Amino acid sequence: MRKKSPAEPEFDISEIPAITGRTVKGGADIPQAVVNRLPVYFRRLRELINRDVLKISSEELADICGVTASQLRQDMKYFGGLGQRGYGYNVMRIYNSISETLGVGRKYSAVIIGAGDLGTALCGSRLFEQRGVWVKGVFDVSKKKIGKTVADVTVTDASELKAFCRRRDIDIAVICCPSRTAEELYEMLRGTGVRGVWNFSPSELDPAVLGVPVVNICTGDSLMMLTHEMSVRENGKNENKDQL
Repeated sequence: MRKKSPAEPEFDISEIPAITGRTVKGGADIPQAVVNRLPVYFRRLRELINRDVLKISSEELADICGVTASQLRQDMKYFGGLGQRGYGYNVMRIYNSISETLGVGRKYSAVIIGAGDLGTALCGSRLFEQRGVWVKGVFDVSKKKIGKTVADVTVTDASELKAFCRRRDIDIAVICCPSRTAEELYEMLRGTGVRGVWNFSPSELDPAVLGVPVVNICTGDSLMMLTHEMSVRENGKNENKDQL
């Protein structure tokens, strides 16, 4: 890895402008398996940029991303290759290309629906801002929460959700409320122009209802994957003990 010289300007990740106009090499669709790896590449490349690393070999980048060098090189072909023999990859160039593909820097707007513990935590984090998404409103049905401030955003009555999304041209709805409420408010988003939904509620929301992409996040599934892995390892240890 090569770091920049002292004479080179400091890089501030928050100052990356919106990136427009670039298409994937040949206009080809990117396979879902590759798309699933892009957020990892994005995070690791951002870490390299913040450490002032200008270039990196495919072997080094693959190692920190947890993939093989061959897999990484195949993935990078969807972005025009971007590597040079004997030089490696220009970190900023592939970061910008992957950022554009992921929609980072396009300055999307979002609302958070549900001002409970999860909604409040998400609103107060830098998660959205670092990925080019700005939270414009927080909504809830609870009279106890309406009017309170969450990370400088006032919680608004959910009855105003539809009008707010239309008026502010909201791109993303982040749903963080119980199942029954989530389904009702999801239906309320019809005709608002919302272009995507990030769903943290227990309900599996159907993309066909709004005709927009919906990502259903089930944290319980992730927890069970962890406990499964732990169980497998514990069973393996017990089997080894029995063989002694």
